[in-house]
Amino acid sequence: MHFPACDASSFAGSPKADDEVDPIYTLRDQLFVEPQPSVLPHRLDLDRPIPMSWQEVAVARSHVAVWRQIATGEDAYALVLEDDACFDLGFGRYVDRTWHELARGRNRTGPLDLLYLSYKEVIGGAPKFLLSPSVFRPVRGLWYLSGYVLSREGAQKLIRMLPCQGPVDLWINHQFDALEVRATRRSLISQRSDWDSANSYSILPALTRIGVLDCEGQSLFQNRPQQKPVFAFGEEGSGLTSLAMALSMLGYRCCSDLQNLPEEEWVQLLSGSSDRVFDAYVNIGALMETVATLRERYPEAKFIVTTSKDAAMKDKGVSLPDELSDAEVAVLHLNAVDKWKTVCEHLRCAPPISNFPEVADLGQRPLLDEDTREISAVTPPSEQRRDMSPWVIEPRPMWRGIRACSPASIVSRVAFDDRFESIDSERWLVRDDTFPGNLGLFRPANVACRDEGGAVLSVRRERLGVRDFSAGSISSRDRFLYGRFETTLQASKVPGVITGFFLHRDSPRQEIDVEIVGKRSDCLMVNVFYNPGTEGARFDYGYRGAPTTICLGFDASELPHRFAIEWGPDEIRWFVDDQLVHKRVNWAPTPIPQLPMSLHVNLWPSRSRELAGRLAQRQLPATAEVKSIAIEANLATSPNYDSEHPIAPNNSIQRTVVRAAADAGR
Repeated sequence: MHFPACDASSFAGSPKADDEVDPIYTLRDQLFVEPQPSVLPHRLDLDRPIPMSWQEVAVARSHVAVWRQIATGEDAYALVLEDDACFDLGFGRYVDRTWHELARGRNRTGPLDLLYLSYKEVIGGAPKFLLSPSVFRPVRGLWYLSGYVLSREGAQKLIRMLPCQGPVDLWINHQFDALEVRATRRSLISQRSDWDSANSYSILPALTRIGVLDCEGQSLFQNRPQQKPVFAFGEEGSGLTSLAMALSMLGYRCCSDLQNLPEEEWVQLLSGSSDRVFDAYVNIGALMETVATLRERYPEAKFIVTTSKDAAMKDKGVSLPDELSDAEVAVLHLNAVDKWKTVCEHLRCAPPISNFPEVADLGQRPLLDEDTREISAVTPPSEQRRDMSPWVIEPRPMWRGIRACSPASIVSRVAFDDRFESIDSERWLVRDDTFPGNLGLFRPANVACRDEGGAVLSVRRERLGVRDFSAGSISSRDRFLYGRFETTLQASKVPGVITGFFLHRDSPRQEIDVEIVGKRSDCLMVNVFYNPGTEGARFDYGYRGAPTTICLGFDASELPHRFAIEWGPDEIRWFVDDQLVHKRVNWAPTPIPQLPMSLHVNLWPSRSRELAGRLAQRQLPATAEVKSIAIEANLATSPNYDSEHPIAPNNSIQRTVVRAAADAGR
């Protein structure tokens, strides 16, 4: 029989623990199933909670539902197959032989609970006992649960063992001691090669941090919507800014919450040109008067109208422009339970496995005149290769981005200037992890404070199992939303080594960088990574970002210099020794990151020769000295900071830096 699987996209919010599934597990649980001999155990945060992905929760609930049916059914055994299973050649003959061998040995081992027909052994092989030519008993170490035979008694045992804590194929390994588990000597069922898997594996970031995964693939967002352009209008306070973020998460390049469009985009849009920057326009005041023209220029355009009226009224009382009276229009209610369903059915696309974003409406903001402040530069900046992404605009000769002003709010401020006489453990975290592009493993021993002040970061050749080099990194324990971040540092000059000072977050990934590469320590590389979504959205795409290289006119490895990032909701500015060297506004070429981030300073050997050059191992150890870090910023005090506080304006960022020894913000 065909059993309907649980659909992750139907979840109304992040899955909570219940009697069936506990969506939190740990790295310790993972390493029980697949130990990593090359990882230094004392370096790991084994009990750090790892939340399951929505897909993993849905898969676990689907298996539990099947177990309940088997446990109360009349059949002694049932074959359970996931929907992408494909039988290997000779499946029937091998299963018959296996079943006969199991029957002959049943008097010695007792009744069978679970028989794996499809699995993948851990690297190095699963610990096992061979019982017959076709069968073994696993101790642990089998991944996948896509094809298996489960007895009625086995299903009853599994139900008594619930809740399933972690991905179901991981959790069931922890139950092997209490079950009679067998497996065929080889996997007999494969995954269909003509189906794309939508699974999202929550363990990957944790394995990346400890260095088990060290490949740096091109992690780019591949979805490109087909229904476009999209135009959305609605009353004030009806969720238009949330809709704009949702469209961005679907892969649209979305311009939103403005009174007018930039002149170049306005001309291209009204002329019907395909050479536009954007393919979605939400809450653009000037477009309200051009609906008839838009329908004429774009017969296939999709329209969405937002309303704050009660969803129970359906579309009654929702006023549409006369020009849309006979058009196919989706009405999105502010209090609708499943907004993804309304939007995605209208646009004929699949929803992401994330909550529909809920953010405060920005309203229609006026465009501001271009900032005429002079940028100090020895030579014009050099634009590097960018990610191919909906959220990174390709180079366009006349495009200058969007300058607008977001509404103000009162937020908690923090200000301090740390001279690093010692490492304040309440303020800073000395890291002991890594990431795929890093040839080194960050270690606390690679961060040392001088007696006269200042922290020295080092890169050394050192065999550490998962890495052959050690590196140094410090990150803030607090997260910040907009402010000024300045460091006085002396960079490394060793080729292949990068000195970094940056703001960063994951889920979604957003980042603002200052980097100096050892092969060109007379240059500064600035960069922005942007992914859409609100707190917890699993959008962590990008591997190049949108980098720009700036000639400094001096060697940053010879003497300490001041490097600063000023981050506001509508503009980012980079300073060197108090001179403005670069600035970016929204969509020049990325949106401005809008979620809280932590601050980092590090020194690390890069895997990318394109970025940093070949690592000069004979010049190691490499060092960089951080004289001080000064912060004046908005303190993000809760995970829901972005929804609890409206966006602050650019003028909330002051150019003054607090240099007093006292902590004004602690």
